Amino acid sequence: MKQVIKTGQPREVVNRIGVIKMELDYELSTLFEAMQENNEEKKNDCKRRLEKLRKEWIKLQA
Repeated sequence: MKQVIKTGQPREVVNRIGVIKMELDYELSTLFEAMQENNEEKKNDCKRRLEKLRKEWIKLQA
């Protein structure tokens, strides 16, 4: 809560950043599995989702 006050970011933004972190962890785990399976389609899907999450994270950090 103190971070919200210090950064001046709305609570929704802070909550969304937390959700994005969890989604990033999940996608990285899924990408790792795809790499072990040598599944190119699954790897590309994960990379696209990771890029989308990265862009959203950057927007929220600004």
